[in-house]
Amino acid sequence: MTKPSLPELLHAAVTAVGGMERPGQIAMAEAVAEAVDDGSHLLVQAGTGTGKSLGYLVPSVAHGERVVIATATLALQRQLVERDLPRTVDALHPLLRRRPEFAMLKGRSNYLCLHRLHEGVPQEEEEGLFDPFEAAAPSSKLGQDLLRMRDWADETETGDRDALTPGVSDRAWAQVSVSSRECLGASKCAYGAECFAEMARERAKLSDVVVTNHALLAIDAIEGAPVLPPHEVLVIDEAHELVSRVTGAATGELTPGQVNRAVRRAAKLVNEKSADSLQTAAETFERVMELALPGRLEEIPEDLGYALLALRDAARTVISGLGSTRDKAVQDEDAVRKQALASVESIHDVAERITQGSEYDVVWYERHDRFGASLRVAPMNVSGLLREKLFADRSVVLTSATLKLGGDFNGVGASLGLSPEGTGGDDAPQWRGLDVGSPFDYPKQGILYVARHLATPGREGSRGDMMDELAELVEAAGGRTLGLFSSMRAAQAAAEELRGRLVNKILLQGEETLGELIKSFAADPETCLFGTLSLWQGVDVPGPSCQLVVMDRIPFPRPDDPLMSARQKAVEEAGGNGFMAVAATHAALLMAQGAGRLVRATDDRGVVAVLDPRLANARYGSFLRASLPDFWYTTDRNQARRSLAAIDAAAKAGGA
Repeated sequence: MTKPSLPELLHAAVTAVGGMERPGQIAMAEAVAEAVDDGSHLLVQAGTGTGKSLGYLVPSVAHGERVVIATATLALQRQLVERDLPRTVDALHPLLRRRPEFAMLKGRSNYLCLHRLHEGVPQEEEEGLFDPFEAAAPSSKLGQDLLRMRDWADETETGDRDALTPGVSDRAWAQVSVSSRECLGASKCAYGAECFAEMARERAKLSDVVVTNHALLAIDAIEGAPVLPPHEVLVIDEAHELVSRVTGAATGELTPGQVNRAVRRAAKLVNEKSADSLQTAAETFERVMELALPGRLEEIPEDLGYALLALRDAARTVISGLGSTRDKAVQDEDAVRKQALASVESIHDVAERITQGSEYDVVWYERHDRFGASLRVAPMNVSGLLREKLFADRSVVLTSATLKLGGDFNGVGASLGLSPEGTGGDDAPQWRGLDVGSPFDYPKQGILYVARHLATPGREGSRGDMMDELAELVEAAGGRTLGLFSSMRAAQAAAEELRGRLVNKILLQGEETLGELIKSFAADPETCLFGTLSLWQGVDVPGPSCQLVVMDRIPFPRPDDPLMSARQKAVEEAGGNGFMAVAATHAALLMAQGAGRLVRATDDRGVVAVLDPRLANARYGSFLRASLPDFWYTTDRNQARRSLAAIDAAAKAGGA
């Protein structure tokens, strides 16, 4: 039997999911197949509606080697495992004459821990463990969640937190889960043979396709202890998120609360002298943190340096002592000891990292109204790490609706550790960029309106002219507005102002769960939804409920953001343009994601309105506009209002 061609395979898969093949999807599948065959790397921009999941699934499954697919969002992981993969495998089975197996794999803390569930949680003040099910009042929300999880444990096959509906709070989940550092290990645990996390790993080892998240991919790369099974092909979907997820995984944090918890956990398990020295170091650190002012620490202040050295040394002594002292009074001592060890090791590692003072790290203080001060350390950039760990031993395909910024792939490529396209020597990973376009006719379906006449937004203060403009646009659109704001304060101010001016209902992020807000917004076309960062990329509302997307200002990083400003400064010191490489690239990525909320289907119509004149007037405006979908462009306010009114009238006539 001859080997089936890629077009045959793609046709079978697309038919199975009830879709239709698109030119962009075919071009993407061919490029992925080529990259996988010759072991090269591909950055592919595929607009909304292209069908990119099948564009990479079909060629990578057909190749026959193990493929790992890493995504940023839970929604896409679910879509792949529950819809796209089962149908694709069924469709390809007769043609390939084999049935590829697939599995989902996440970090250990995403799975229910049977040891925690049945034996209890190591408690802070007393020896041994306590049963949270006994301690929580059955009538409390926590108590109800715990009882529900106990019942769920008997019926779930995966123990995956995301399969528990409705979900539970982080506090409730913490009672029944462990981090990889706290885990006893399958061989030492009484429940090792039934462990959900171990079973997920075993399924992944036996699978041809493993679906995971960016966070686990980052941990796998950073920690050097492989969590993912060996694989020949890596597909990174939602790749515009990768750098921030890897940075998050490589960021360390120290807080007084965290240090005090470690002291309490270790106190009963080591000799008095070791426990006292850790306690003293914790008190010194807490005193320093009480005076901490937010901002970057280009040099470590002397008092903080002493406190961190004391913490590091005391933690090291406790870690050595934790292995030897046994206390007969402590029940299930191995579990208690493991949790204490995890807490103290975490303190030691971050204190050590900051005191060593790598030039590649950025250190800063943060202050939170509710949680107080924290000390944080993050890599200046992760490009070197990604180049070394991701691209060395496998073919990598990175895809997203937004990878081309300012007209090319080089900005995103540089953040991933790649040389400009078409350059680089033997040691530089070879890659190419491909934009397969979108099935949407952006110039006909959407308008990009920039309110050029408004005053340039300042750092703080009210923007009366912007509020007037926003109210008029929302009124012309008849509601149907997704408001994307650069800060929560701005979103709240706009919601408050417009609730007093308009009859339209204004939903505000934070007043209800995001899922409920999006559902209410989609259900009522006359409603508006205002919010900040997670709305810029998390909303998929096709149809007449979302016909106006408003951005209050260009979403540059805050000037006092320690990590972004450190990165910008480093680029400038190396002779580059720090503003364009860091701030403008960050803004372009967010704006492209935000503008992508408007057109989600072939019959969608609408306006993206940017209430920041810099997009039209500033020198970098053309770079930002080139990163957005190719909408028809205007700065004429009357044209924008007329278009919105016409779109509103057409939607009403259509029965919306």
